Amino acid sequence: MTVAVGGFGLSGNPTSLITALRDTGVRDLTIVSNNMGVDGKGLGLLLESGQVSRVLASYVGENRLFAQKFLDGGLDVEFVPQGTLAERLRAGGAGIPAFYTPTGVGTPVAEGKSATVFDGVRCILERGIHADVALVHAHSADAEGNLRYRLTARNFNPLVATAGTVTIAEAEEVLTGYLEPDDIHTPGIYVQRLVAAEIREKDIEQRTVRPRVDA
Repeated sequence: MTVAVGGFGLSGNPTSLITALRDTGVRDLTIVSNNMGVDGKGLGLLLESGQVSRVLASYVGENRLFAQKFLDGGLDVEFVPQGTLAERLRAGGAGIPAFYTPTGVGTPVAEGKSATVFDGVRCILERGIHADVALVHAHSADAEGNLRYRLTARNFNPLVATAGTVTIAEAEEVLTGYLEPDDIHTPGIYVQRLVAAEIREKDIEQRTVRPRVDA
């Protein structure tokens, strides 16, 4: 199956759902995500358990195991420019089969893809992404599956939420009432399953601090 997963780095990762997916033992997964987490965290859990056979991602530099599997030929990887990945997910969610973009022309990204020229600019054809399952993390949700994300944890989650045949959302807060219409980032029509996220300390990839200045 193809599984699209929200998050950017370790921000906005559907960690509880990733852990549940690992625990099913399902194998031969194609993962679509901006990145594959880090060693032992986020989507790195699925790499460690050997459940992933193919990856579509824009950045993988924080995961040593990913790099090793790729270099050893044990993982099929399609690198996708970050903006193109976002648009491919958006297109898939909107029912758009493909679109043209100049991003990637003249690079390995363009190999094997149809190309044409618009107003003197060469563009390549990119396919929309529609996943079997989409996993997203929200800050708050209501009983209708309407979702609201918080700050930078929003990132790829709204795009991923629209791109799945079945979208499963985890939320830090599941309200008994309803979100205000103006506060909804993902309408519940896109969400088929909703669970409460396990509350845990939020991981930071690279913690950088400066000395406290005396008052």
